[in-house]
Amino acid sequence: MIEKKNVDAESIAKKVVKDERLLDDLLEGVSSEKAVIKYKSLKVLMLVSEQQPKMLYPEWDFFVKLLDDDNTFLRVIGATIIANLTRVDTKNKFEKIFNKYYSLLEDESMINTANIAGRSGIIARAKPHLQGKITNKLVDIDKTHHSSECKNIIKGKAILSFEEYIGEFKDKKKIIHFVRNELKNTRPATRKKAEKFLKRWEK
Repeated sequence: MIEKKNVDAESIAKKVVKDERLLDDLLEGVSSEKAVIKYKSLKVLMLVSEQQPKMLYPEWDFFVKLLDDDNTFLRVIGATIIANLTRVDTKNKFEKIFNKYYSLLEDESMINTANIAGRSGIIARAKPHLQGKITNKLVDIDKTHHSSECKNIIKGKAILSFEEYIGEFKDKKKIIHFVRNELKNTRPATRKKAEKFLKRWEK
């Protein structure tokens, strides 16, 4: 199924959601030496985590291990799936890996760091009691090792995440202060995100 070039990830994901027995093949596919199988399996798993997170929740530890993988793409997908699974995290497993997850803001790859920042809104909505800790991590992006331009990209992702939960967050001033500073950001796209955000939330 995965190897067929004419079958896209979306179609496979729909089949998996309807038939959980197909899940094992996907998990095995992640370890495949064939790139086409590995990456399509990961993409399908990501789609399933968006559509039916309860199906993947029992495999939580499998995805946590991906956070340590040498392959940047696997770390990104692992982080994305974990963020989606927090919506059904009834056993508070994310709390136990919070520091590990957010240590990826210092990942060697800016792509993974931007992904962590961009997925934080999902987690903050799913875990309201962690909104303060998540906010503290995101407003400290300037303290990471990334270049100025990379930080500007990451900040843009963080602003989008703030948009997802500021409405229910008590310490709005902390977020607004951070976003206001980005009105002078040298990256036009991030600057526009800041302007749009403040029009809605600054009173």
